[in-house]
Amino acid sequence: VNDPVLQGALRVAGALPGLTERWSKAPRQVLARLHVLAAREVVPEGELGRPVADPVVGARLDALAGLVAGGTTVSPLVLAAVVHGELLALRPFAGPSPVVARGAARLVLMSTGFDPRGLLAVDVGHHEREPEYVGAAGAFATGTPDGLRSWLRHYATAVEIGVDQLTAIGDEILAAT
Repeated sequence: VNDPVLQGALRVAGALPGLTERWSKAPRQVLARLHVLAAREVVPEGELGRPVADPVVGARLDALAGLVAGGTTVSPLVLAAVVHGELLALRPFAGPSPVVARGAARLVLMSTGFDPRGLLAVDVGHHEREPEYVGAAGAFATGTPDGLRSWLRHYATAVEIGVDQLTAIGDEILAAT
């Protein structure tokens, strides 16, 4: 693998199990770590792990961290969708912020017990429905109720695709034994 963004995505995926426990206690610290993993060799070393210097972005990151650290009672699926959508909308880090957003959303699913082993390939659902992914993320960024609904629908469908894929793999394994 020669593409530095793909290398970063692989580093992020490999690190998620080790970050799961810390995620709900120190989400901003974990986001910084995800960025270091995702953006190495993509952005200058001095920018790694540092959010952009924008007070609005900082305030929204603080609010998002508060939700992750127990400031909400919404379902893990909704929280993962909000974390993912908000990080896509904010682009709080230089370089591959979408890799950080997808990693953070997976951490929500893992740390809440929704997908404790990180086996759901939600990214496959995003990839299979890429035009919808881009459109729904843009709709989320508007902050309107319709935009949020569009993103939540897309996210739930992406998770469903991941579940279907995991079920098919499990069925193949069981049939082979």
